[in-house]
Amino acid sequence: MLGVLTVGGLNVLVYVAAQRLATSLAATIMSTSAAALLVLSWMMLRQRPTLRAAGGAVLGIVGVIVMLQPGGGDADGWGIAASVVAMLSSSLGFVLTKRWGADVPPLTMTAWQLIAGSLVVMPVAIIVEGAPPALDAPALLGFAYIILVATAVAYAAWFTGLARLPGAVVGVIGLLNPVTGVLLGVVVAHEPFGPAQLVGLLLVVVGVLAGIRPASPASPAVRPGGARRGYRRRA
Repeated sequence: MLGVLTVGGLNVLVYVAAQRLATSLAATIMSTSAAALLVLSWMMLRQRPTLRAAGGAVLGIVGVIVMLQPGGGDADGWGIAASVVAMLSSSLGFVLTKRWGADVPPLTMTAWQLIAGSLVVMPVAIIVEGAPPALDAPALLGFAYIILVATAVAYAAWFTGLARLPGAVVGVIGLLNPVTGVLLGVVVAHEPFGPAQLVGLLLVVVGVLAGIRPASPASPAVRPGGARRGYRRRA
């Protein structure tokens, strides 16, 4: 189940969305995973989010909208549905990974989920697409990067963070994904970077910093007689 939610189904739906939607709109929809992780972690892991984390998630999502300006282009219904289901699938899978895999090393969890998700998708790929095409050297290098860096290393890093941080915090940090895409577009593809992108980027950064900042410990209550009484929260 985890392999389908976080690897197999997610990657198939992301590619469907990429083919049917403008990149800005697809990335904006996926950015709402910050709010989904916050809510699902509260419901399933009993990790009640702080007001700062919730505000950071909202501010970061607004920043993504300002930065990407997803209003242009046709809004294909199937593409939107694929993006929403991909966002919900990955968010649910990440929360369940944290719930079921607390005692599993992140690298082991990464390996098994990648294997399980691939085994689910492989028969469909063979039936629908047929045999892989002949690949030249640039294509092989591209596949190597996607497999090793963008998938294996990225998932291992994500699951390591998920094992050490609350789900809400991980979701807010994920808002840096579209920021990275915009910056790479500017540096590599020489895409324009105007005031809207700058304002949106700053909003995302402020939202992330607010969301990951730990809550200040509650100060001990004071009794009428002046004696202090400390409260300890149960784990």
